[in-house]
Amino acid sequence: MKGLLSKVKNFRPSSEEKFLIATVVLLWLKSYLISRFIFDLSLENAVEEFILFINPLGPILLLFLFAFAFRRKLSRRGILIGSFIFTFITYANLVYYRFFNDFITIPVLFQVKNFGDIGGSAFELMKPTDILLFVDIIVLAFIARKKEIKIVTFQKPAQRVLMLLSVGLLIFNVLLAETQRPQLLTRTFDREMLVKYLGVYNYHMYDLFMHSKASAQRAFAEGSDIIEVENYVNDGVEKKNEMSGIAKGKNVILISLESFQNWLINYEVDGQPVTPFLNELVKDSLYFDNFYHQTGQGKTSDAEFLNDNSLYPLPSGAVFTQNAQNKFYALPEILKNNGYTTASLHGNNKSFWNRDLMYKALGYDHFFDETYYNVTEENSINYGLKDIPFFEQSIPLLQSLPQPFHAKMITLTNHFPYILDDADVMIPRLQTGDGSVDRYVQTARYLDESLKVFFEQLKTSGLYDNTIVVMYGDHYGISENHNKAMAQVIGKEITPDVHVELQKVPFIVHIPGVEGKTLHTIGGQIDVKPTILDLLGIDPGKDIEFGDSLFSKTRKDFIAFRDGSFVTKNFIYTKGTCYTKGTGLPADQLFCEPQKEMVEYELALSDKVIQRDLLRFLNEPIENLKK
Repeated sequence: MKGLLSKVKNFRPSSEEKFLIATVVLLWLKSYLISRFIFDLSLENAVEEFILFINPLGPILLLFLFAFAFRRKLSRRGILIGSFIFTFITYANLVYYRFFNDFITIPVLFQVKNFGDIGGSAFELMKPTDILLFVDIIVLAFIARKKEIKIVTFQKPAQRVLMLLSVGLLIFNVLLAETQRPQLLTRTFDREMLVKYLGVYNYHMYDLFMHSKASAQRAFAEGSDIIEVENYVNDGVEKKNEMSGIAKGKNVILISLESFQNWLINYEVDGQPVTPFLNELVKDSLYFDNFYHQTGQGKTSDAEFLNDNSLYPLPSGAVFTQNAQNKFYALPEILKNNGYTTASLHGNNKSFWNRDLMYKALGYDHFFDETYYNVTEENSINYGLKDIPFFEQSIPLLQSLPQPFHAKMITLTNHFPYILDDADVMIPRLQTGDGSVDRYVQTARYLDESLKVFFEQLKTSGLYDNTIVVMYGDHYGISENHNKAMAQVIGKEITPDVHVELQKVPFIVHIPGVEGKTLHTIGGQIDVKPTILDLLGIDPGKDIEFGDSLFSKTRKDFIAFRDGSFVTKNFIYTKGTCYTKGTGLPADQLFCEPQKEMVEYELALSDKVIQRDLLRFLNEPIENLKK
């Protein structure tokens, strides 16, 4: 050991070794600065600041040292490529974070079929100054060429010390993180917390491990695993209420309102309403004003999954792309078993979010994608067919379906970056200075107008009287990254509890002949499937649902979010703090503790159902499950 330390003490790096050291140090500092000043990672003390500072170094050293272990030498090109890979990972997370306020997972990276369709949104999120992230690589490449640095070969004593240092740093990082956040690696609802304590690179290594573990879980699942889930979801469930069967035998049209948040209802810009049609429709409908989206990284596809299955989305990635091979017992299949024709209508590429495969697993009879529509340059924008022509061209498709039918319709125009042709603008922009927020009301106004057109044509077509129309916001439109502008919009500071309240989306059930009213029931997308089946008077039979009918008197008293946050009648729990609802004031943690444990348990059970594909065992005789 003394000899090794002596050699290290006398170590004088060559120009090639200095080149590698400079690459590592610049990459380390760059990674730290981005995490510290661009990602919104709240640091509570000096220890957390120190953890954030050291966590990029371990994995950076480890990568280069592994390269040395296999090749014994590194070329200039190899070093620069390694630096570029690390920088690109950071940059990809940066662009993703600007909109989603979240970090990329391995499953999201595998969703290559979606990349071609998100070009406009990704471009909007990029900034000219982003080139600064790659300046060090350009400078190092220039220096290497000028000094003719070609091959780097580290002396073995230095390799051993650096290997010990890198592994030691990784272990030290995890141990120190555990002192600040006990059970960090076993309670991973919050990716922001993982990045804060582990760093972007360690987070991705951990995410890859968890993704591999999830794949293995399905292979080793047993039928008995589903018994615990069945006991939980069937405990104390009320089957009937005064609304049960009120829409029996009627067609069901379920409309996804893209990026539509509830604050838009009755909101005005310069005295002009953003949603004039919906403002009137909610008076003649069952309108739930305490309804929350519960999506994760799958966004619109997560909303579809929640609505169709009453299961939670995954903690990372999307069920639509990761688990299309699973067995589900979804709303379309249940309705089909009860005499309904089922279809989904969407003016976009059928493979986006893997819908062409996932819809088959969910039980849809028909999928009317963009090939069924007349899509031109004039009638499309951003992600595909504009909403007004989409609804207009959908009427004949709906008329072609044998009744009763269930049709899901997915709108597109109110999507980031909220761009409209001048001819479609019906309302002034907001004036917050944030382009996304300012344009958001204009595309929302266009979506509202498209719904007006659809209802008019639904009546003309003869379908209206025998159809219930259910509308829901699929996910937020404005992320936390725009809180400064949103504070101007709603007239108050966006504190963590206010942010949770901004996750409300409209849920509107329009039943011709049924008196409208506003209902204050706390609900979420997990409740859509049981609510629709309740209104139709259909018993799904043996099923796994984590939601309840919004009309049930025995509903559970919380709505959970994918990151472990939740809302009850009196409290909001988010980012580790319990808030008294409506006051912004922290409450004693004891008020939230019972629901907190239940939320974590419920999310874990839902993950188990999906990751182990437990619904394939649903109709097995119980004696077989216990074997």
